[in-house]
Amino acid sequence: MTYPRSQIAPPDEAGFFHVVSRCVRRAFLCGTDRYSGRCFEHRRQWIEDRIRFLAESFAVSIYSYAVMSNHFHIVLSTDPQEAQLWSDEEVADRWLRVFPGALSRTTDKKQRERIAYALIADPKRHQQIRARLGSLSWFMRALNEPIARMANKEDGCSGRFWEGRFKCQALLEEQAVVSAMAYVDLNPVRAKMADTLEHSDHTSIQARLSERASDPPNTKSELINRPLKPVAGLDANALLGMSESSYLDLVQWTGEQTHPLKRGKLKAPARKYPPDILWSLAKHPKQWLRRVQGTESRYYRAIGSAEALMAKAAEIGQRWMKGVSGERARLLLRQQTE
Repeated sequence: MTYPRSQIAPPDEAGFFHVVSRCVRRAFLCGTDRYSGRCFEHRRQWIEDRIRFLAESFAVSIYSYAVMSNHFHIVLSTDPQEAQLWSDEEVADRWLRVFPGALSRTTDKKQRERIAYALIADPKRHQQIRARLGSLSWFMRALNEPIARMANKEDGCSGRFWEGRFKCQALLEEQAVVSAMAYVDLNPVRAKMADTLEHSDHTSIQARLSERASDPPNTKSELINRPLKPVAGLDANALLGMSESSYLDLVQWTGEQTHPLKRGKLKAPARKYPPDILWSLAKHPKQWLRRVQGTESRYYRAIGSAEALMAKAAEIGQRWMKGVSGERARLLLRQQTE
């Protein structure tokens, strides 16, 4: 049963989400399409560039992303209240960057100022735009529509490029955010598109590693203690007070473990003991791995503890939510190991 997006991602509330968009008609974003023999590798850069561009205009923080062959994943947070703090001029400027309209057809400075002023002078329209800049649905619309038009033009066809609505999972706790981030960052590894994090092209984990390599901090301790923050968009506090180094180590260890239903894993000998940070996220390594590996298969509308899932179910008028049974089983495993 399809639920209104507003029940999973209320437009006036801040939240964390894992979103996925998939292509239709066997379309490929990257690599060589085995049906047509054409290469579409360049489209992955379209997606990555667009994500980062939109993050500078919308009230969002991008924590993780991965652009795959025929779909992409993003873990992000939205903050509609942040958009309410922007000045009228800033709202108009951010909106016109994303939707330039007539602005793109003129270079005359006065004409451009008149277009921006027209937005500010209409209070109803301006408030609508302000709300849209804090909306997850409008962020995804601004991401998907231009990509679809560019791909259709390149393919010489028309019609849908994306498979209906984007899939959205609410991440109800910070532990769920971190597990979803790890799942997204390891997607190319599990699909056997890469065997190291450094070679996982068009992912946030590669961007984090590249930034650390190209712009090292002044001291070693600064590098070790750098907080885990978004890779693009609004600045935010570190998740769970976690450092970026701890997160990278956690993803590395998680990728070294074999997934029974996937082909790939990181090219490294699996360590016997997990990193210390894992124990703040789960009471047992199996508990952590099941949550990461089951991000899409064991959960549906939301990810979190059994209590958080049941609270979300009650909020949207359900008596149950997929993932509760698994979370209760993990709770039992934790009690048995204590």
